[in-house]
Amino acid sequence: MANSEIVAEENPTLGGGSFFGAVRWRREEFNAIFTDLQHFAPRKLPAHAHELPFFALLLGGSYGERYRHRHKQFGPFTLMYRPAGIPHQDEIGPQGVRFFEIEIRGSWRQRIEQCSGSLDQPHEERGGGELVWIAMRLFRETRSGSAPGDLAVESLLAELVAEAARLPHERLKEAPSWLSRILDKLRTEYCERLTLDELSREAGVHSVHLSRVFRKCRGEGIGDFVHRLRIREACEQMLCRERSLADISFATGFADQSHFTRAFRRITGMSPATLRRIVVSG
Repeated sequence: MANSEIVAEENPTLGGGSFFGAVRWRREEFNAIFTDLQHFAPRKLPAHAHELPFFALLLGGSYGERYRHRHKQFGPFTLMYRPAGIPHQDEIGPQGVRFFEIEIRGSWRQRIEQCSGSLDQPHEERGGGELVWIAMRLFRETRSGSAPGDLAVESLLAELVAEAARLPHERLKEAPSWLSRILDKLRTEYCERLTLDELSREAGVHSVHLSRVFRKCRGEGIGDFVHRLRIREACEQMLCRERSLADISFATGFADQSHFTRAFRRITGMSPATLRRIVVSG
């Protein structure tokens, strides 16, 4: 599809498939609209809202968003979910930005409500969480030329919507006070060679108790959590074409490139070379 620029009235509500920016390609199926969208230069967009709820996976560049009296900055491999009708204003970063947008029609809301879920709350996921990688797999499948009606696309879309629509995690209300210190440490030092004993000293609890409570509260083990952080950092470093995969694997704390590749494929569903090709060269 040829690039197209959306020109809108002041404070508009953009219809399905409509965005400010250049559309690289668009595809619609399973009551969803998939759009590969790019801004090539810094720009402040008019305040606007969207007719449909949507997910936005940031593939490159940066941007800021102002809504509900809050201003947030986002970098690559962040996923955002926004319900329909929320007014906001975006500011494109210095190097432009590229998004994979996934808009969902009303039938998905009905399905979620039948399962006692809700799609009414905005959500952001950074650090390479599960939503990021589901959206990344959707990006690969929808741009790969898979046949219309492909079950892989529909099942990934269902996973994405279901994950975002989960009811508030009751288990998080039971999280001990030390968990936030451990999460801060992991998010800061994830490329370092951390040990369970070191983390248990920081928490002030036994290492076995730490591991059990972490999984209960976070829904995954400490090692999986750290691997997600490392893979997300690796993806950002891969945006620089000059950096080799071997250098990136070492810089992000993996023992060797084969270990990096195994972890990368398990978390993202594709090899590092494949992701680099579809994001950097695509």
